[in-house]
Amino acid sequence: MMLARFVVGIGTAAMTPVIMAYIVTNFPPNQVAKGFSLYMLISSASVIFGPTLGGLIISAYNWRAMLWVCVAICIGTLVACLLTAGKQDSPRRPLQNFDGIGAVLVLIFFSLMLCIPSFGQNFGWSSRAFLGVLTAAAISSLGLIAAERKAVQPILPGSFMKRSAFFLSVIALFLTQGLMQANMTNTIVFVNYTQPDNTTISGYAISVMYVGMSLGAVILGPLADRFEPKHVLTGSLILTGIGCSILFLFSEATSVLPLMASLGILGFGLGGNGTIFMKVALSGLPQQEAGAGTGTYGLFRDLAAPFGVAVFVPLFTNQITGLIAGGATGANAAVRSIHLLAIAELLCIAGGIAAVLFLPRIRSKGASK
Repeated sequence: MMLARFVVGIGTAAMTPVIMAYIVTNFPPNQVAKGFSLYMLISSASVIFGPTLGGLIISAYNWRAMLWVCVAICIGTLVACLLTAGKQDSPRRPLQNFDGIGAVLVLIFFSLMLCIPSFGQNFGWSSRAFLGVLTAAAISSLGLIAAERKAVQPILPGSFMKRSAFFLSVIALFLTQGLMQANMTNTIVFVNYTQPDNTTISGYAISVMYVGMSLGAVILGPLADRFEPKHVLTGSLILTGIGCSILFLFSEATSVLPLMASLGILGFGLGGNGTIFMKVALSGLPQQEAGAGTGTYGLFRDLAAPFGVAVFVPLFTNQITGLIAGGATGANAAVRSIHLLAIAELLCIAGGIAAVLFLPRIRSKGASK
């Protein structure tokens, strides 16, 4: 099962930069954010309806039937791509000078990087496990740098990554976008501690979060085509902060409405962020570098969510465990921990806003709105 899931992850991750490269190269510059908004809308909507549809199929038949439905969808998508492939597509070129060593080191380094915050919080910052992962990550990073310098076609293009529009966007992504998955998981844990007999309310709240992401992508995303993207980003990050601030209102008897409000507003801001960060990070990318650039950005973007989970989920759950060990009830420990989590997340959002303020302008001052 794990091997199959790994293969599915590779295929899904491989499609993402191709889709983004099509948007960068085929959409007019003043409509790129609109293209990314459509992409984010479809992605978020599929997360809303996919699990529901899958649950109905599994209830009516079994889990194997759901897998065969996924196979049929993949085949149908492949046929549609083959039938709609245009004759003006870029000519195929043989795979030459592929950076195989760099690809392996990328897998090793980023896997270890995701383990660093989790191992530190779970095993201790002075434990052998944490120090071993930290040492291995440092060694693999040095090897990756050396390999990329020697590669004819490096898998991580240094010239693209040095652009301030890229690395500042990535910093802001890591500080903020990981909140989605982390808060979703922590909401489930919070409800399990405070209302163990009513766990369905967390499901409603999470569904609202994905609805908010869809709306944020559609409403906030296209604004980056009309106004300076960094200004729109600042506004969407403030919305993200409001969603996190509602965590301070959580109590042992929190109803579904505050949960939905927090995750819904958070999702709305994050949906807009994800769309606009794509436009900013990929702005001015030459067509011949679109594939490498979108692939590199997609790598860091997809790492932002698990990195946030690795930081915020252990922070929340370990705090609960420590408070319970100190004599607090499970519900009281969950409330105190969610309030501490809110403080940590607001600090990260403030850092994300600071990074956004240093982003270069995408629109000229005289551009019409």
